[in-house]
Amino acid sequence: MNIALWVVQGLLAALYLGAGVMKLARPREQMIASGNFDWAKDVTDNGLKGIGAVEVLGALGLILPWLTGIAPILTPIAAVGLVIVQVFAARAHIKIGDTKSLPVNVILLLLAAFVAVGRFAG
Repeated sequence: MNIALWVVQGLLAALYLGAGVMKLARPREQMIASGNFDWAKDVTDNGLKGIGAVEVLGALGLILPWLTGIAPILTPIAAVGLVIVQVFAARAHIKIGDTKSLPVNVILLLLAAFVAVGRFAG
């Protein structure tokens, strides 16, 4: 079980770190212009940067506390935070009628929930 949790934690951390850094580094207008981030029209520049920061912190929280043994309770808490991120992401996609993104939101939510339950139990 520990190996499965580490694999999922690594995958989620890589995905969220990449997504978060992109939101922090790229201008909102550029992201909207790409056509893949229509939901970003409904948030401010600072809101988008805030989402990116939460994703980066969540990615780090999935790995570092459990790996180092320093405050390991933060790993499942980070996973719960990422579940919440996906709930709001799904809500944003539904609001703009982008239902094709919902399966990704659900899969990421379920993977983060798996980590949260597994690490709270272990």
